[in-house]
Amino acid sequence: PATEAAEPDASAEDSAGSDVERDIDELLEDTQRERDEYLELAKRTRADFENYRRRAADEVREAERRGKSSLARELIPSLDNLERALRAAGIDPDSDDDGEGNGDGGGLAHGVRLVYREIRSTLERAGVETYDPTGERFDPRWHEALATRAQEGSEAGVVLETVEKGYRLDGQVLRPARVVVSQ
Repeated sequence: PATEAAEPDASAEDSAGSDVERDIDELLEDTQRERDEYLELAKRTRADFENYRRRAADEVREAERRGKSSLARELIPSLDNLERALRAAGIDPDSDDDGEGNGDGGGLAHGVRLVYREIRSTLERAGVETYDPTGERFDPRWHEALATRAQEGSEAGVVLETVEKGYRLDGQVLRPARVVVSQ
């Protein structure tokens, strides 16, 4: 009789043990599923953040480009006027001759040339480039035709004279070159 009583207790323990194992297995599966969900969420969040960071960096670069472009557009007329002043004084703004003053206004012209060169080099460092299309085919994307003129020995549609140089930044026109085109 003592052995018979022990046997039902053992089967009850086995049944309780298997219930505990089943509960542990279910808890483990639930925990692993939650872990996988949280891991997937973390991966998506990381990817979203990387995309956000890239977009923000792109927006900063674009804002910087727009700022450079805007400032350059504002400075170009001043640069043109300084160049005109130097040419009116009989000075080539691009020459290496210092032409320092000798009492006849040369000192003033030298100062104007220094300002001209400083503005021009600042724009160049910012990526602004000038272009003079004299001798090239007229292209309305890069040139603004102010006049046409018949020129012997020249085919139609060629830039004969550049009235004002063009300016571009990163391949985009800030101001088209203003030109005279052959008929």
